[in-house]
Amino acid sequence: MSDSPSTFAERLQAFWHGRRDPWLALWTLPLSWLFAALAGLRRAAFACGLLRRERLPVPVVVVGNIHVGGAGKTPLTLALLAELRAAGLHPGVISRGYGGAARQAQAVHAHDDPAQVGDEPLLYAQAGFAVAIGRRRSEAGRALLAAHPEVNVILADDGLQHYALARDIELAVVDGGRGFGTGRLLPAGPLREPVSRLARVDAVVVNGDAAPPDLPAHPRCFHMRLQPGALYQLSQPARRCAPADLPGRVVALAGIGHPQRFFDTLRQQGLTPARCLAFADHHAFTAADLPADADAVVITSKDAVKWQALDNGKLWVLPVTAQLDAGLVSWLVSTLKELRHGQQAA
Repeated sequence: MSDSPSTFAERLQAFWHGRRDPWLALWTLPLSWLFAALAGLRRAAFACGLLRRERLPVPVVVVGNIHVGGAGKTPLTLALLAELRAAGLHPGVISRGYGGAARQAQAVHAHDDPAQVGDEPLLYAQAGFAVAIGRRRSEAGRALLAAHPEVNVILADDGLQHYALARDIELAVVDGGRGFGTGRLLPAGPLREPVSRLARVDAVVVNGDAAPPDLPAHPRCFHMRLQPGALYQLSQPARRCAPADLPGRVVALAGIGHPQRFFDTLRQQGLTPARCLAFADHHAFTAADLPADADAVVITSKDAVKWQALDNGKLWVLPVTAQLDAGLVSWLVSTLKELRHGQQAA
């Protein structure tokens, strides 16, 4: 159980995933029908050419999901970037820059301010990859290619519903543990698009060993598994510690899309925090968010980029990496190389 600053958000999440709540059902269902109608019209407008899509000069791989909140998209994107680089490609990543204040499309560098560029783009940049942000993904793509002309494939982070950007490959991430909740669209359920949308993506990546029972059959359904790494101190990354060996009163803190997964991972690693504090995804942390009663505070690597300027020596980071099916990597690399060959021949 987590102590959350947003009890309404907890109530909504519980409703999405099975708890009866007649009051929420009364006002969310009509809004959900309206959202579905508007989203469907927008998709149709792009499909029939009434709204224009912009195409970038290199292949674009969209990595996204239909479920709001965390599904493991960020560690998947990091793993794909590393695999594509290992295969001899020069990948870059574009993002909306959620949580950042920057209004213009721009390249992101490892020492940028997360309050300006967003936490996920900064995480990618600190991992050594070419990154750009922009409110329009096409503008972000052009900024990326201008700053890094060597980039020959672009991953669009969380761009599945950004239909204004033409894409060559769509990857949809599905949380095998949470599934699709009520199966309804926002706000009556957790979905941005209907489950049937997954039948039209190029590949589905299930986070976990078991796929949700209502996942549509797909010819390319792969799995990934999140593997926790060694816990390290934010102020001294060379200092490592087993989670169960952290001294004193330990508090876990997360501002990600699905914080409960992080808290569960800590318990699986032998650490039972005195408290678990869940904040909204992309929360702008301040010193006031640090629990005064903690001897150690365990955070996620995604949040770590926002805590660097506020570190009080008590912060410890639990990194996670995505272990991918070999079939996903080989299929993606071969498809991208075919696309690049076709573009060069044209």
